[in-house]
Amino acid sequence: MAQSLPSPVTARIPPAIEHPAERMRAALDAARAGSPTQADAEVLFAARGADLDELLEVASRMRDEGLERRGTPGVITYSKKVFIPVTKLCRDRCHYCIFVETPGGLARNHEPTYLSREEILDIAREGAALGCKEALFTLGDRPEDRWKQARAWLDEHGYASTIDYLRDMAQAVLEETGLLPHMNPGVMSWAELQTLRPVAPSMGMMLETTATRLWSEKGGVHYGSPDKDPALRLRVIDDAGRSRVPFTTGVLLGIGETDAERAEALFEIRRSHETFGHVQETIVQNFRAKPRTAMQNEADLALQEYIAAVAVARVVMGPDATIQAPPNLTDQQELDLLVRAGIDDWGGVSPLTPDHVNPERPWPHLDDLATLTRSTGYELRERLTAHPQYLTERDEWIDPRVWEHVDALVDPETHLADESASVVGRPWSPSPAVAARTTPRSHAASTHVDPAVRDALDAVAQAGPELDDAGFVALLSARGEQLDELSALADARRRTAVGDAISVVVNRNLDTGAVIRDPRLLESLTAEAVELGASEVCLQGPVPADAPAESYLEIPRRIKAVAPDLHLHAFRPAEVLDASRRLGLSLDETVAALRDAGVDTMPGTGARILDDDVRSLLGGGAETTVEQWVASITAAHRAGVRTTSTMVFGHVETLAQRVAHLRMLASIQDRTGGFTEFIPMPYVPWEALPAVAARVPDGPSTDDERALHAVARLMLAGRIDHVQAAWTKLGTATAQRVLVGGADDLGGVLLDGDVDPLAGAEAHRQLTLEHVSRLAAELGRPVRLRRTDYSDALAPTGRAVGTEAA
Repeated sequence: MAQSLPSPVTARIPPAIEHPAERMRAALDAARAGSPTQADAEVLFAARGADLDELLEVASRMRDEGLERRGTPGVITYSKKVFIPVTKLCRDRCHYCIFVETPGGLARNHEPTYLSREEILDIAREGAALGCKEALFTLGDRPEDRWKQARAWLDEHGYASTIDYLRDMAQAVLEETGLLPHMNPGVMSWAELQTLRPVAPSMGMMLETTATRLWSEKGGVHYGSPDKDPALRLRVIDDAGRSRVPFTTGVLLGIGETDAERAEALFEIRRSHETFGHVQETIVQNFRAKPRTAMQNEADLALQEYIAAVAVARVVMGPDATIQAPPNLTDQQELDLLVRAGIDDWGGVSPLTPDHVNPERPWPHLDDLATLTRSTGYELRERLTAHPQYLTERDEWIDPRVWEHVDALVDPETHLADESASVVGRPWSPSPAVAARTTPRSHAASTHVDPAVRDALDAVAQAGPELDDAGFVALLSARGEQLDELSALADARRRTAVGDAISVVVNRNLDTGAVIRDPRLLESLTAEAVELGASEVCLQGPVPADAPAESYLEIPRRIKAVAPDLHLHAFRPAEVLDASRRLGLSLDETVAALRDAGVDTMPGTGARILDDDVRSLLGGGAETTVEQWVASITAAHRAGVRTTSTMVFGHVETLAQRVAHLRMLASIQDRTGGFTEFIPMPYVPWEALPAVAARVPDGPSTDDERALHAVARLMLAGRIDHVQAAWTKLGTATAQRVLVGGADDLGGVLLDGDVDPLAGAEAHRQLTLEHVSRLAAELGRPVRLRRTDYSDALAPTGRAVGTEAA
């Protein structure tokens, strides 16, 4: 049998460590118990002979347990797809890649810089005719950053970036062919993930390895490839989770990494998935040498080494994970070993297009793959780009603009592919709100009428007396068509109060702790913000306990010395209270001192829910009592320093406590008039303290978010005119939905800049003004640049606002 062959060791792979038998025994026991550590995984990569057989048995059992839980026992899946090589240009220089070409190489081969729209659609149409349901967009990373020919092509065709071109092409594929796009463009920023999410039910990017030395050291396979920095790729994987994108990732084995680095990579993928729940499949890919590459003379990853690695991936990721192995990278007579190793998915297989990354390895015929899978005791079933568990929770994971396209191809019972479905183009709506309203809901969701909600909606529509608390509590529970009606009523109030413009401020966040010990960094960040067109800088976080209390005043003075006209938004109630204690001043004296030092407005964050019982349940994250928060806010208002008002909702509070919070804000505004806006922020578990996240693992639903924004507009009408869509918490798709349901503002773009992007809170999450304009245009609304006090701001000049670092 092939599994008894020895595993060769090549010069590029450090020798495997000979683990004592008792250490291997302990690692196998941990795997069998479902609790392997990273050190255990490192040992298990070396399993051979009887140890390997036992590891395969553990992995198989674990896979079968997961399939039973999913309701698909005995099923191994695949996706029937076409591969669309949008461009073969890339700014990276990976030593094993045969896909990438130079402009000269493309010219010699008579290949285009980018495939044209019609070339892309021709491939997609042929695939649809063959019953394919997925269009995998594959390409090099950011070719315009390296090749002037790519930049010139994009300019000639009116695209700011390759990502912008991908979005348009994905929309065309949806509308013209019905295939579901799966985006695989390499490293993406948070905003770019948001840009592609409305046209792609899923995306992917291989982690490959966490071996930084293979990227940073000359001779490493990723040396000279800016997008192969493991830290950067891990950030992208995390950002996909934050963006609620069903995401495919995985490891590439045999490129020079050690067993320890292999284990580390798998545990990093597991960590990200445990945090965000978005890794829909983990690919375990074996290195295959390619001609015309720097690694053409290296040996392929040995079979037993690969099979052991697949099994280790299963025991690390657990029974509920999907483990994929490409069926064309292993000889067909050996594929049964991959099934024994615990895979439950073959990935994408195309009846039309080759594997452009591994062209020397043709896809198995689907009938042959089905026969082979059946011979191992499993049934081959087709799935869609997004795996079933994400389609069962489509409100959270799938953008409403592609719901109709997904629904046309999915089996409503299993959420696998409907293999008899017709693959035809369907309209794509630019507005998520319109798409959600026009996509059929379940009968129960669309027709259920809650009498209490009905009465409250009628009262609001008749513009009669203000609702009592019970009425607003009822509105917060609105769902289905009643929620749509509530959103429409709130949006009408918004239009009357502030008009149709969606406002946004060009701003930059600075982390107080990051800049306090380096005045030159603070000054350069401030100067850069002005250069980038910012009208506001926001300081976030307290002055560290070991820094002088006078720093609370010195930092604003330094900012104003560099940019006297730059608006300074700084120091939430917790920091004001800390400054008061450390400076030995009353609250009123503290706010006056901060104002005189240069603070223009203050953030009203830290409010959470203004109920001390709730705050005590949340533990140490609630820095102040309700009385302290109110005292700090009203002191600011007395001093003429206006503040925002906020709510973090969707954790342990009741609907009645949300209403009471809004009542308290309204009462404060009636007394002081000091609030500029209300910012509802959904609770985000992965941003919470670990103890809180463990107690409250899930945040609010999209319906909760829509209802809260609408009720806030109605309850605060005539008091606080502006309701913000907190896009960093909501994601841009949900932000758009609340912007047509009562909200009118997107907040700040959160410039990163180049001097030190990490010196700002929420680094690497920024919007360009072009992105803001697109979001607004999709809703048929104009954009208004504002200052912090909501007066009009001039458009930035000079360098493009929001220019993103690679």
